[in-house]
Amino acid sequence: MRQIPVDTSGAVVMVAKSPQVKVRDRRTGEIATDTETGAKLMTVDVMFAANEEVEILSVTVPEPGISGELAMGTPVALTGLIARPWENDFNGQKRHGIAFRAVAVTSLAGAAAGAEAA
Repeated sequence: MRQIPVDTSGAVVMVAKSPQVKVRDRRTGEIATDTETGAKLMTVDVMFAANEEVEILSVTVPEPGISGELAMGTPVALTGLIARPWENDFNGQKRHGIAFRAVAVTSLAGAAAGAEAA
């Protein structure tokens, strides 16, 4: 599957919705897990602002990759962010989109407070 690295160096990224457990199958309530590590997957909605454009992205992250308090409005860093185009046929309807995944989401709130104090 094609993976496109996303450069976040010039972007402002903030939490739009706190981390939620990613559900693999809504009918059964099965929780999604990382196929390589078995870690529970979480979804974090972030506001991603770059080049005078703002989007809300839903980013999938393994639970161990979430660090710090991630309340709404918290500035964060996204480590290893990639975009994956996807396409499927659901009951005769073609669907497509882009899925975002990161290795880690880290709160920058402490770093920002430390910079202000200096």
